[in-house]
Amino acid sequence: MSHTVTGHTPGRPTGSEHKRGIFGRIWLFVRQVVGELKKVVAPSRRELVNYVLVVLVFVAFMMVLISLLDLGFGQVAVWLFGNGDQPQ
Repeated sequence: MSHTVTGHTPGRPTGSEHKRGIFGRIWLFVRQVVGELKKVVAPSRRELVNYVLVVLVFVAFMMVLISLLDLGFGQVAVWLFGNGDQPQ
């Protein structure tokens, strides 16, 4: 672990930096967002198709799983409480 001898606390501005106003902070935020977006690499067509297929298979699997659980819980509820028919 390294220590600094300047006494600067990470995350806090140094004495040479001034406090920014609301518009200065917004402008700084926008510049940082643009800087980060320049680092983004778009996926290739093959990667994009792969990602889409993975998502579709996962969604289909979850639909089947939830449908089966719903059917099972419904059957348990009918077995437990009856189907609502009362003798007359």
